[in-house]
Parts: sequence; C-alpha cells; structure tokens
Amino acid sequence: MSPAIRIDKVGKYYRVQGGERRLGYRTLREALSQAARAPLHALRRRRASAKSEDFWALRDVSLDVQPGEVLGVIGRNGAGKSTLLKILSRITKPSTGKVQLRGRVGSLLEVGTGFHPELTGRENVFLNGAILGMSRREILRKFDEIVGFAGVDKFLDTPVKRYSSGMYVRLAFAVAAHLEPDILMIDEVLAVGDASFQKKCLGKMNEVAHEGRTVLFVSHDLANISRLCTRAVLLSAGEVEAVGEPGEVIAQYLPSDLNVHAGLTDLARRGDRSGNGEARFQSIEINYPNPTNVCRFGEDFNISLVVKVARPIGSAQIAIVILTDDGIAVHTLWSDSLEWPALEGIHKLTAHVPQLRLYPGPYHINLWMGDASSDRIDFIQHATTFQVVQTSESTVTRPLRRSHGLVYQDSMWSYEGPES
Repeated sequence: MSPAIRIDKVGKYYRVQGGERRLGYRTLREALSQAARAPLHALRRRRASAKSEDFWALRDVSLDVQPGEVLGVIGRNGAGKSTLLKILSRITKPSTGKVQLRGRVGSLLEVGTGFHPELTGRENVFLNGAILGMSRREILRKFDEIVGFAGVDKFLDTPVKRYSSGMYVRLAFAVAAHLEPDILMIDEVLAVGDASFQKKCLGKMNEVAHEGRTVLFVSHDLANISRLCTRAVLLSAGEVEAVGEPGEVIAQYLPSDLNVHAGLTDLARRGDRSGNGEARFQSIEINYPNPTNVCRFGEDFNISLVVKVARPIGSAQIAIVILTDDGIAVHTLWSDSLEWPALEGIHKLTAHVPQLRLYPGPYHINLWMGDASSDRIDFIQHATTFQVVQTSESTVTRPLRRSHGLVYQDSMWSYEGPES
C-alpha cells in the first residue's frame, strides 16, 4: 500500500543575520542622516551578511505515514513540530528533500488558519470547502453537521473577526474534520477550546481515523497522544529522535519533560486538604524499578507514604486512590493488610503494587485516611502524578491504548468446535 504521506530527507533552514539591530523607532533627523550615509550602510550590510548563520528548524527528516494511521508528533518547544506541519500543509517550502501527499489535506495549525476575518462564519465554511476542492453540493450536504458540531448557530452570519478564540477554533476544527479530507493535520490549537469541546474533537479525530483517513496530531498532552495515536514520532532539535509505539516514544521523551512529577513529593505544606488533623500525610514517593521515572506496564512498583500522627488514634485506614487524567477512579489500594501502631510521631508506610496492569497514560493519586470514630482524618487530592507506558519488553505484544479500556485483564480462551 502506498503511504498517504511520504517525507523524504526534508530539511528547513532560516538565515539568521549577524550584527546588531537597533530597537525602537527613528526620528526624522536620524532618517535623513541615515540616507546620507546609505553607501556606508550598504557596505556594512554586506559585511553582516557574511556573518549570517543558517538555523536548521528541521534536518534530514524521513518518515512514511500509512492511510488510516494516527501519528502523534511530540517534542519540546522549538523541536520543529509546527514547522513540519507547515511544510506538509504547503504553507512553506522545504529547503531540502521532498514531500508526497496522497489526497486532500485539511489542516488546523493555529487559530484562524484559512479563515478570512471579514467574511462571516457561513462564508468561511464555503471558502474552506472550496480550498479543499469540494463542490458546493458537497459542502451543503455537510453544512448542518458542521454548524451543529461547532455550536455557533447564532453567530453564523457574523464576521469571524468578532469571534472569540474559542468560537474561532470550534468552527475551524468542525470545517477541517467534516469536509472529508483524506489527511487531517491538527496542531496544539485544540488547547484553546474548553474541556467538553476538546473531548468532542478527540472523539471526531478517532472517528476520522476509523474511516480510513490519516491524522497527524501535534500535542504536548501525552495522555491524548497515548489514547488516540497508533504511532508516535519524537522530534528533538529538528531531527527525528524516535519513532514507534506511543508508549515507548513517550517513555523516551518523559525524562526531559519537566511537567512530570517523579519520585518524592512533599505534602506537608499542602493547604488544600481536609480532615480533623489528628494525622497528616507528609510526603508520597513512587519508587520506580527503572531510571526513567515512569511506570512500565507489567512491572512492580512501590508507593511510600510518610505520616505524622499528632495524637494516638485507633484503627486507622489509608486509601491510595488512582484516577485517570479525566478524574475517573480506576483502582483503590486499601491498607487492610497493614498493622501499624498509630502512635504519636512520624511513621513510614509502603504499598507494594505487583505487576501494574493499567493501560498506558498519565494517572493521579488521591490520598485518604480515616478511622472508626472519624470518617476523615486527612484527605489530599492530586497528591502526585505518574505515567504508565508500554515497552517492547512487555508480555502483551499488542499495542495497549486507553481507548481499549483502563485495566488490562488476562484471559484464557479455548475452542470447543462447532455446535451440532
């Protein structure tokens, strides 16, 4: 099968001029003086151009994307993600290499891409459809669906320059997704929308992929990359650092991602807690069995808690509640098997989790402590965060995606033959 997108040794460089540049505006006297010295300035410009450097935003990027594939593109700011999508969308030309695209391309790279601010929302729908090569009849067939998805019915005949950024991106995404492009490219622009609309967008992208169309998705939200994508590529300093299953690529990216909470988290100063204060969680520490500070699917790991008891309490119970990034409680680790003297002082407790079977993605931990006489001694929401990834060493060979569920359960199958 021919790839929907073929990227062959693509590079993009920009010339960075040497020398100093004066900031601010010029007075009339300065303008006249500069005109008189124009020949001298021309000589200086030639000298400065000799000092210019080439900055490579992308260098030697090669990649094939198959029809129906959802490719996640991740990397730190400045890695070249948006530059790659602009080349694929034909907004800018590559400096080296070539790109082959098979089919119509719909892209949403930033708020307002492809929209004319003076035209109304209705007119921009038809304009974008025409740019995609669709007939008026095709656009009319999808029109009501686009407007209903975007939720801008009341403002359809208002110039889009008066739209908020949220309205802009809702209509832009609805047009890009519903006008049946063969290749759909989405940049981080979805972050502009609210949570409910982001959920609708992700559902629509999943639907588009299942229809056999190709999706390129650039995002810093690793949960969505893990949940939605069939493959991921990691860019670093304009070059491809890794390509493969989303879990493995995310695991390679995470050690340098400063937004991941790893290891020890101090809880003593948390003010957003509730309970009678007879005891307080002081810290939580996830002890990873590997140096990457992520939890690998199928591996053991330990969660250690430090608790400060203000006065002796009775039979205290502790619960470690694991939740998805959407706030759905997946599992609770109860301290039923624990026998610890809840005496005054500082105590360290550890919960051992054998063979973690959660689907890849980010998870939050809530902490709760109570006893028979008091329902709640201490409670902290979002005490820490951890990430689950699937690696090639996993005993499960098929790709694990959050769209398949939250907890993986082994099952034994047997065949009994046809029924008589």
